[in-house]
Amino acid sequence: MRRADHHPSRRTFLDATGAVMAAGLAAGCTSDSARPDRAAPAPAGTPAPVPATGRHQAGITLPQPAQPNLLAVVADLGASVAPGPLLAELGQAVRALTAGTDPRLLGLPPGDLTVTVGVGPRLVRAAGASLPGAADLPRFSRERIAPHARGGDLLIQICAGDALLLPVVAAALLDQAGDRIRERWRQSARRGANVPLGGGRTAPRNPLGFIDGIVGPHTTAEQQRDLWLAGPPAVAGGTLAVLRRMELDLPRFAALSVAEQEAVFGRRRASGVPLSGGSAADGPELGAKTADGRYLVPADAHVRRAHATAVGVGLMLRRSYSTDQPAPGLLFISFQNDLRTFTATLTNMDNSDALLSFTTATASATFLILPGFDRRHPLGSTLFG
Repeated sequence: MRRADHHPSRRTFLDATGAVMAAGLAAGCTSDSARPDRAAPAPAGTPAPVPATGRHQAGITLPQPAQPNLLAVVADLGASVAPGPLLAELGQAVRALTAGTDPRLLGLPPGDLTVTVGVGPRLVRAAGASLPGAADLPRFSRERIAPHARGGDLLIQICAGDALLLPVVAAALLDQAGDRIRERWRQSARRGANVPLGGGRTAPRNPLGFIDGIVGPHTTAEQQRDLWLAGPPAVAGGTLAVLRRMELDLPRFAALSVAEQEAVFGRRRASGVPLSGGSAADGPELGAKTADGRYLVPADAHVRRAHATAVGVGLMLRRSYSTDQPAPGLLFISFQNDLRTFTATLTNMDNSDALLSFTTATASATFLILPGFDRRHPLGSTLFG
């Protein structure tokens, strides 16, 4: 298995994890055949479980707010591997892991664990060349991406409040897939503390100190319009994901004055309020000017260049996570029902977005996030039978 960041093998990891668990962690998972008196109760304060089944996969709009820890694993399927049976098996494993009945959890309570699975353009094209998700992500400026870190057949996104769950769940799912897949790259990341925005909404800060993910399809109507795929039936209930791993030039950004940093974003650093005024949850007034005719939100500010109205596209649900390996930076994930929402936005930013001069993309991929599933309708069955 090729591992871009030289991760230990699954066997090595499981051996090491087992030793750690034996040394200091309380075990007690419940498998389908385990006796009830052997199940360890979840510790007090464990987050509420998130259902893995339903019309949509978990890990996109549920839970809310999103868990603080994420691990994304990108892999390829072997040339002769049929995706349908593999995805069905992964779906069964996801249900067992999130329910806490898989012994490969090693006694860890799943809490708010979610696993979200997507398939890349090559697999989508095999199912139907005109389906949403069949198009590859184009190349953009400010990229330094190795071949193994561009594209991929399979995305496994694992999120949880407990960071210890992430490698354990990844090991279980990779064990389930066996030699049918080959890992391309993986990235662990975390989100900062949530900041109240008003109206019951929150958003975290990014590594540059600014509140991130304020704008998006938050209402049910907005999500039906811009997030979820409505058809064709094979993909209805799914969505399209874009992953971009970016290095950030933190020292150069930190050298700017606070006013200069705010001009880059178009928002106040402390509060998230647009430079045009209002509240943090308000959209910027792009036409607002000073008495001498200058735009309150600079022409090259990020909130202007990435604004859906200015670009002429729908809203994207954005999740940004901080990374420290392989370099300090950001793992950007967006969900939308039209890939052009992302590509047109980044093209508009490429022209003159002050924020991009502090970023370098080092990994990039897009995936069709499969529709939701349950016991009667296995993961991937609408697309691959």
